[in-house]
Amino acid sequence: MLGPDVPIVLLQHGGLDNLSGKTGLAMLRYRQGPIVAVVDPANPGADLGQLTGIDRAVPVVGSLAEALPFAPEVAVVGLAPSGGRLPEGMGADVAAALAAGLSLASGLHSRLGDDPALAALVQPGRWIWDLRREPPDLAVASGRAAGLPGRRLLGVGTDMSVGKMSACLELQAAARRRGRDARFVGTGQAGILISGAGVALDAVRIDYAAGAVEGAVLAAAAGAGPDTLVLIEGQGSLCHPGSSATLPLIRGSQPTDLVLVHRAGQRTVQRLDAFPLPPLGQLIAAVEALAALGRPVGCGPPPRVAAIALNTALLDGSAAAEALEATAAATGLPCADPVRQGGEALLDQLPGQKRSPTPKRRA
Repeated sequence: MLGPDVPIVLLQHGGLDNLSGKTGLAMLRYRQGPIVAVVDPANPGADLGQLTGIDRAVPVVGSLAEALPFAPEVAVVGLAPSGGRLPEGMGADVAAALAAGLSLASGLHSRLGDDPALAALVQPGRWIWDLRREPPDLAVASGRAAGLPGRRLLGVGTDMSVGKMSACLELQAAARRRGRDARFVGTGQAGILISGAGVALDAVRIDYAAGAVEGAVLAAAAGAGPDTLVLIEGQGSLCHPGSSATLPLIRGSQPTDLVLVHRAGQRTVQRLDAFPLPPLGQLIAAVEALAALGRPVGCGPPPRVAAIALNTALLDGSAAAEALEATAAATGLPCADPVRQGGEALLDQLPGQKRSPTPKRRA
């Protein structure tokens, strides 16, 4: 629904320097289309690169009115606040965007289009896209993705928010740099907003979750050929006591390959210290065993974890290198940080890839 060439303004109120703004920060890092301004009343006039570490020249302004001269067409809510409700202080700029003739995209749990006051401000030909809605006409999954040509890679994580989306997007970018047809299936708010399509898995009833993933994968793979790589954004974790997302992603996407995503040094589920993470080898065995079930006859060998995407963002260069080496030695699998080193470092480990020289590390 959000076209790749549409100029957008990010509503990032107070979320440029913390995880509450992770949706907008992900868009700043990965959206290929134009982002013409960022609205953050807490940081007007700030240098985006210095504040976020993201190398993208986008002006930061204090209000929606100040963003209008940059000619945005869509305002995007870039926050992911606890509870998923529209944050206080953002409502005025949301209303101002609609009144000025912009469309609005939101991944909040609260549906802005259901607010009569906001709906009344939508101008002709414009819209409010609440992407966290269950798709219509859902069906129970039936393994249809297993019949697709090419490869389907699913990111699975040891925890929430460890970089599953980033790993898949870095792989997509690397594959495209090599001229390969690579497609991304967004399954969370940031991934959907970046790619413009997908399924918000946490908005789907559990009986239809695998079917929703299956439908999104089939749509993304339309017209795919034998060399096409479809990358499915992972959600949640088998290790998290509150997560149920991994299994429907496996069933719906029928992956040919898996990449395990882990944050270097993490020992317990984030904010739940009573829940230890198992050794990576134990988790890999569990994921592969689950992925071997629920597959149609004749669809090829069951998927294996081809590599580990290690999130080393909290480490300096030498510590990151040591963590990568130690993780590879402990698991016997190739290990790379696709954000730090580039997606080629992982792409070379996938089945059927021609290996390239060791990529130059980024600072």
